[in-house]
Amino acid sequence: MPAWCVPDLVGNGIDLPMVTALYAAVSGLFLIFLSVRVIGQRRAQDVSVGHAGSPDLERAMRVQANFAEYTPLVLVLLALAELQGLPPWALHGLGLIFLAARMLHFLGFRSVDAPGRLRTLGMALTFGVIGTLSVLLPVQWLLSAS
Repeated sequence: MPAWCVPDLVGNGIDLPMVTALYAAVSGLFLIFLSVRVIGQRRAQDVSVGHAGSPDLERAMRVQANFAEYTPLVLVLLALAELQGLPPWALHGLGLIFLAARMLHFLGFRSVDAPGRLRTLGMALTFGVIGTLSVLLPVQWLLSAS
């Protein structure tokens, strides 16, 4: 049995979602980056809780929180699609689009002068990935049931 398989109760191998694991790892590193930015803003402005009216700290907090709000759902949907047999090229495509979307959101939200179009495009792409996976999962299930 390959290393990326785990035995089920009857001894058959179950493939682990290895493509999803890659995007989970990259997402974890990006969350650390966003968190360090918030910590830096907090230290620079001597703010322990909340944002104390600081627009820079509030933006850093919202970018981090927004990432933390959407990423778990995308990773669960991606893992389920992988376990249902979505081809690796499709999984990588959706994973890369999601990461690009979150980077665009970050770039478009990081300062007052940053273009809002990047933030909007980042959200639109994020919703596109969530919507695509949310439609694909029941379709894959229906096709496999017939």
